[in-house]
Amino acid sequence: MTESKVSSQSSNKNTVLEYLFVLIGAAIIALGFNVFLFPNQVASGGVSGISTILNGLFGWNAGIIQYAFNIPLFIAGVLILGKKFGLKSLVGTLALPLFVIITGNWEAWTLNPLLGAIFGGIVVGLGIGLVFKGNASTGGTDLLAQIITKFTGLTLGTSVLFIDGVVAVSAAIVFDLEKGLYALIGLYVTTKTIDIVQLGFSQSKMVYIITNYEKEVRDAIYEEINRGITKIPAIGGYTGEARPVLMVVVYQTEFTKLKQVLKNVDPNAFVIVSDAYEVLGEGFKSV
Repeated sequence: MTESKVSSQSSNKNTVLEYLFVLIGAAIIALGFNVFLFPNQVASGGVSGISTILNGLFGWNAGIIQYAFNIPLFIAGVLILGKKFGLKSLVGTLALPLFVIITGNWEAWTLNPLLGAIFGGIVVGLGIGLVFKGNASTGGTDLLAQIITKFTGLTLGTSVLFIDGVVAVSAAIVFDLEKGLYALIGLYVTTKTIDIVQLGFSQSKMVYIITNYEKEVRDAIYEEINRGITKIPAIGGYTGEARPVLMVVVYQTEFTKLKQVLKNVDPNAFVIVSDAYEVLGEGFKSV
């Protein structure tokens, strides 16, 4: 089999997988909406939050409301922002309200608003994360935020925050203040869950070390932990002297041992530690 055929088959497989992510993600979002958020009137942002509020005001079907918002917003997005959203985003835009309608008669899994906000946020965040993994979106206020950004110059994050804030405030006005607060909880949990789906749980630590015993520290890490080190040129801001920074990435299970190594070699070393959500390369996951 030629290399081009193998590449074509791999590309087709990836495309199918992406569509599956979009459809499964949309189904999960609908599930979280109908069994957790909607029955507890938790309007945690987006078109789903708007549909919850309008249902509370007028009794309109949530899925139909989402179609009424999503389709015009998608068309506006294509006309104003260009044809960059693609077929997968159209599939997500159409599939989500459909799944909301299909699962609309499912019984609520809890009628506790706090539990609804927390677990609804987790389930919806999981679904959105899968849709993002499919390189698509479910339309809605994400498109509206991009349109606002184009015409106002606001950052995308600010536009999203503004829209979701308006939805949460509207929920507080239409329902009560507590429901507005639950909406904020749901929104926060959704955002954090999306990050976890996209980035995974942090299993590694990235450590920056500034030490007067550079060689000794480097040798000790090589010998006792068997991790490679990157030497980054740097200059002390106060002294103006060259102070190389050693960067090393270790698994969380190795981090305690690294601290002990540093304590033994140079207890006065200046150390900065941060989470590394995904590490690709020798000694970790392959690219």
